[in-house]
Amino acid sequence: MRVLVTGARGKVGRAAVAALQEAGHDVRASDLSPPTFERPEKGEPDYLQARLTDAGEAFAVVRGAEAVVHAAAIPEPTRNPAHIVFHNNLMATFNVLEAAIRFGVPRFVNISSETVPGFFFPEREFLPDYVPVDEEHSIRPQDPYATAKHFGEQLMDAAIRRSDIRCVSIRPSWVQHEGNYERNLGPQVRDASVLSPNFWSYIDVYDLADAIVLATESDLPGHEVFYIASPDNVGGRPFEEIVREYYGDQVEVKKPLPREDASGISIAKAQKMLGYSPKRSWRDYLNEDGQLKTGAGEGLFGAG
Repeated sequence: MRVLVTGARGKVGRAAVAALQEAGHDVRASDLSPPTFERPEKGEPDYLQARLTDAGEAFAVVRGAEAVVHAAAIPEPTRNPAHIVFHNNLMATFNVLEAAIRFGVPRFVNISSETVPGFFFPEREFLPDYVPVDEEHSIRPQDPYATAKHFGEQLMDAAIRRSDIRCVSIRPSWVQHEGNYERNLGPQVRDASVLSPNFWSYIDVYDLADAIVLATESDLPGHEVFYIASPDNVGGRPFEEIVREYYGDQVEVKKPLPREDASGISIAKAQKMLGYSPKRSWRDYLNEDGQLKTGAGEGLFGAG
């Protein structure tokens, strides 16, 4: 298929482009950064610079696509003014989706976020109702990032009511690659008391890219939402034990757990409906002291 990937020079987009090309798709990449006016590298995808909050630019890049992977976004709410985060993320999604509908694009993959339920960047702190968190968990966002991502999923619901487009929204956990595993997850590997709102969950960027390929190729009708995470928790500790140790009885642990060292996010739906089967773990990159293993720093992102 001719697949448009927005946000193609970001962490998720770059890996998605490579995975889609490896799967045999003809990829057009789009992002905010200017193109280089040099002879293309071998296998380099077609690239168009575009600001997707502008409807005209969104229509220009979507034209001719047979599937869209929309990964473009400001990735979290704390380093930009709130109105910038909300406007950018929601309007870019609206414009790209509107263009896809008007051009008759049959498939749309929306990169949403694990933050949608709301307990990641709240002004008034709260915990999830239960863990592992799944797609049925209640949604109560407070911050502009999670709220815009939630509204983006609702745009997908509206799209399937008014057109024949098929939509998949992916909620990735905290995305890691060979260049940031040690920095981000090393402290948690060494010490379980280093907490995170996703209960020690993460996703390898290459497993996420594989899930994006599955979603792009999927013929699932309507709009489906999937959490994508690694099946194990950071540190590989007994999940129920560490939840009880650090959260007491504040959070219900739903049973049966899929494994003793379970993630704080359930991927059962993605495994069942998408055929998602993650292959990578923090253990492939880090030793038991949370330090990068020798030779583990090669890939799209390097070890820096």
